[in-house]
Amino acid sequence: MKTQAPSGFKVVRATLASRIGLTLALLAVPVLAAAPWWGGAGTINALIEVLVYTGLASLWNLLAGYAGLVSVGQQAYVGLGAYVLFALATFWGVNPLLAIPLCGVVAALVSVPVAVLLFRLRGAYFAIGSWVMAEAFRLAVANWQAMGGGSGASLPSDVVSAMAANRHIRLELVYWLALGLTVLTLALVALVLRSRFGLALTAIRDDEVAARSNGVSVIHTKFIVYVVSAFGTGMLGSVIFLARLCISPDAAFSVNDWTALIIFMTVIGGIGSIEGPVLGAIIYFLLRGALADLGSIYLIILGAIAIGTMLFAPRGLWGLIAARTGWEILPLQRRVIQITPGDPT
Repeated sequence: MKTQAPSGFKVVRATLASRIGLTLALLAVPVLAAAPWWGGAGTINALIEVLVYTGLASLWNLLAGYAGLVSVGQQAYVGLGAYVLFALATFWGVNPLLAIPLCGVVAALVSVPVAVLLFRLRGAYFAIGSWVMAEAFRLAVANWQAMGGGSGASLPSDVVSAMAANRHIRLELVYWLALGLTVLTLALVALVLRSRFGLALTAIRDDEVAARSNGVSVIHTKFIVYVVSAFGTGMLGSVIFLARLCISPDAAFSVNDWTALIIFMTVIGGIGSIEGPVLGAIIYFLLRGALADLGSIYLIILGAIAIGTMLFAPRGLWGLIAARTGWEILPLQRRVIQITPGDPT
């Protein structure tokens, strides 16, 4: 009589679907890197915008979707990073390409005392406080006469010329910077969420009280996430305005451009997932291209889409897809599956 071999269990994270999805995502990187050879200037400018918004949305998702810090003041670090870049290039002659990491460092350093103040607030008060802090930054910069005050400033022509031999090469450099920063941002978010620190963040997202009772230092964890998010946002902000070559307080600290749209992308894509902000950014730019000629109706349609998503798909479109298909490009949870000796592993 033939007896069945005893079965066992193993813990896995990746699935066949996730391996395929990750492979396709990795293959997309060299394709995007080669965009200057297959796309024109209009395509490159559009891709720069998509990339920086994807990076900003991913950082905001890490902040709000996992740490529970619903900030509506991230434009503070976009503007701060941009103004630091212009100041370093204008007053000290620093090459703007080399100044980008310094912009992130300055944004991170400034975020430390800001976090000390804001972390005294909770919920809606934190959100309002973050917006007020961003407005304070905007007003301070608007009175900085050396940088043009409320009218803003442009990068000096000699600094622009030193970056590259011509406009085409400069655009390519900015594009590769945007691509590199966005890829690094997504990789950093993935590594953080797959680490022990990520387990603490997931616990905070699911139940902050339970996380604290199990030994998670909630305040310390949120503080680290806030500073890291400011660091990445500051660098992305510097790249945004490096592409534009000019800056003003209203543009650099725009709550609509650098926070409202980011929240929209994250909500419709899927808050609390790595893939959600990427999908949300793509959907937003497709909608903008299709509906931009409708004027104010375009904004009404975007609002209706956001409301509908929150009502019928609270986890966003990617959450809906993942729930029905089980697809995850970068799975964060481990699964216990039953195996039988002799089965392929």
